Amino acid sequence: MTARPAEESVLIRCDWCHRPLARRPGAGRPRRFCSAAHRQRAYEARRRADELHVPADQCIVSTADLGRLHDRLYRLEAAVEDVRADLADASTVADYRRAVDHLLDAAGDLVGTVVEPVRS
Repeated sequence: MTARPAEESVLIRCDWCHRPLARRPGAGRPRRFCSAAHRQRAYEARRRADELHVPADQCIVSTADLGRLHDRLYRLEAAVEDVRADLADASTVADYRRAVDHLLDAAGDLVGTVVEPVRS
């Protein structure tokens, strides 16, 4: 049997936390969750969504979690604008280094950010 390069390049993510999953060699169904705990959380969320008649493509998140995500995204957006302005006048490697460091600092706030559905 030949390998399918298109399938190999597809990044598989956990259905709950969306972190990348390592591919397992061999036959069988592809993994959907990174842990049994995330499989259980997804099951509970589906059952609760059914009870509340929430459509399958939607979820309920806390206002606080959504607010924190919006704050981090706004900071990244502002950093992108700052870097664009800084790079318009940049002439040295140090100017570019400062711009990239500023952008990485703002983007670093989003690393590991997970907004989970509300569990009741």
